[in-house]
Amino acid sequence: MATAKRVALVTGGNKGIGLEISRNLSEAGCTVLLGARDAERGRQAVRELEQSGRSDVHFIEIDVTKQDSVTAAAQAIEKQYGRLDILMNNAGINVRGDGLPGSCDLEAVKSVLDTNLVGALRVAQAMLPLLHKSPSGRIVNVSSGLGSLTLNSDPAWSAYDVKLIGYCASKAALNMLTVHLAYELRGTKIKVNSADPGYTKTDLNDNQGPQPVEVGAIEVTRLALLDDSGPTGGYFSKDGPYP
Repeated sequence: MATAKRVALVTGGNKGIGLEISRNLSEAGCTVLLGARDAERGRQAVRELEQSGRSDVHFIEIDVTKQDSVTAAAQAIEKQYGRLDILMNNAGINVRGDGLPGSCDLEAVKSVLDTNLVGALRVAQAMLPLLHKSPSGRIVNVSSGLGSLTLNSDPAWSAYDVKLIGYCASKAALNMLTVHLAYELRGTKIKVNSADPGYTKTDLNDNQGPQPVEVGAIEVTRLALLDDSGPTGGYFSKDGPYP
């Protein structure tokens, strides 16, 4: 089914920042494919958005840690829409057992990396052929300030004492994915950027973040809707570029 509207896929879209991103992109006139690995939670999130007046939001099952699931999602998008305009690599986890290098649980670290880095790479690989069919493709990798080597090394930084080797390394590596994808896609109309939502109240941090999801989704949404003069290969928060 061809559509003139931008088609956006949001992984991990059933709650938190992902749900708010889905809401924002729907308001911006996009066809939103709300991705979740749990079908019932995904469909419930779509119903929630529909009840609040958002239209053209559709559930798509996708587990970023499973190749078959990601491949099936890409095939479904191609069959239904023929292209993808916006990929929001939002799915991410933070698990117990992560911590300082000398005492962390290695299985916890592997689990975080598998979702936050390898999962994002897996989805990007599967969706790139569809993004190439877009007149102005956009990839946004939802990162974190905890992925900045510069900030992690600054004793004056407010989150200096947050040292989770798995989570922090996964977001630093996700930023590297942004840089390498932007390099690979130079000369095309696809732009790739990393976004730090800020410390947002979500299940990821047991709802300890001080800012609401409405604030956390600001920069992510902006980067998804960049015009053709916008940057690529960058790392941004709502307050500007990040080191």
